[in-house]
Amino acid sequence: MSRQAVLDEIQTYAPELIAIRRDIHMHPETRLEEVRTAALVAEKLRDWGLEVTEKVGVTGVVGTLQGNRPGQRAIGLRADMDALFIEEQNTFAHRSTVPGKMHACGHDGHTAMLLGAAKYLSQHRDFGGTVQFIFQPAEEAATGAPAMIKDGLFTRFPVDAVYGMHNSPGLPVGQFATRPGPILAGADFWGVTFRGTGGHGGAAPHLATDVTVALGHFLLAVHSILPRNLKPTESAAVSVGHVSGGAFKSPNVMPAEVVVRGTARYFRPEAQEIIRRRLAELAESLATAHGCTAESVYEPLCPPTVNSPEKVPVASAAAAALVGEANVGEIPMSTGGEDFAFMLQEKPGVFMRIGNGANADGSFHNVHTPLYDFNDDALALGSAYWVSLVQQELGLEDR
Repeated sequence: MSRQAVLDEIQTYAPELIAIRRDIHMHPETRLEEVRTAALVAEKLRDWGLEVTEKVGVTGVVGTLQGNRPGQRAIGLRADMDALFIEEQNTFAHRSTVPGKMHACGHDGHTAMLLGAAKYLSQHRDFGGTVQFIFQPAEEAATGAPAMIKDGLFTRFPVDAVYGMHNSPGLPVGQFATRPGPILAGADFWGVTFRGTGGHGGAAPHLATDVTVALGHFLLAVHSILPRNLKPTESAAVSVGHVSGGAFKSPNVMPAEVVVRGTARYFRPEAQEIIRRRLAELAESLATAHGCTAESVYEPLCPPTVNSPEKVPVASAAAAALVGEANVGEIPMSTGGEDFAFMLQEKPGVFMRIGNGANADGSFHNVHTPLYDFNDDALALGSAYWVSLVQQELGLEDR
């Protein structure tokens, strides 16, 4: 069957995919609590005749589908299921019903697209080998992929390659993009706690060791790490995301402790080590200079997402078969992070971007913002991409 015929057939049940996507959007579940979502996924897969394994990596689901033609190869197709801790500001009917949580990254759409592919392939098994449909929890916490791998994902469900996909607001619907090699950065958290004596900020500041002075110098020094320790041509990021200390209702009290936390992004392990080392050195030296102490922590979350060069042509060809080569581009490296990186450390594969569209004036609501929503116009196309990829990898010929 031709790729266009595949897309046309999937379009006939696009309303079902939209209903699934919006139902998931209305009931967001965060990091390793995706019980309702996982149950919905498992129910649909069983209804379509797939072999289903639940609770892989706590709340992960794997659906296994065997082709009807001879073949020993297997590929994994992965979608993430979790939501974010964001208060949704949208007012449409399918907005989140859970206070403080929303699908602000499109994982509801990712899940629905992979379900659409599972439905189609369950009815068209003319391929050789096995498809493992991997529905992963806790991507936002960067713990879901490691949890599934630790639970035997690739030993219990062997694959020769694994593929992931994420929507991209601003990229038009009908376009795809990826790149060989690094596509997303390694993502870590870091934190420093400065401790001093505290004191009376008005009557006796001279008797205190002022942690806020050490903090102030540190906040400026953080931004010297990249330009003075890494090559100017190297992509990396170090940002502050949280500062806390003192009592809001007691501004005359100098705090005895302040905390600063942030994130680091990098593409080389050597850059990660430089950032980790310099954060600790700056914190300690500035604390000492101001009579305080500093305790540093560095929390690696996920490594860089690195596409296998030999698999990028396969994924790009699968997309081009649907939308034409002119609509499959090469995307620049991004300092966003993605725990699909852990799966790509285990198996060759590709992380693909699918267009989520933009308004007529070019504006759009980006992921991780309270007005974002997945574009339902991309659902059938995303499902068809997964099917096209199976055709590329497992030898399903056009009819």
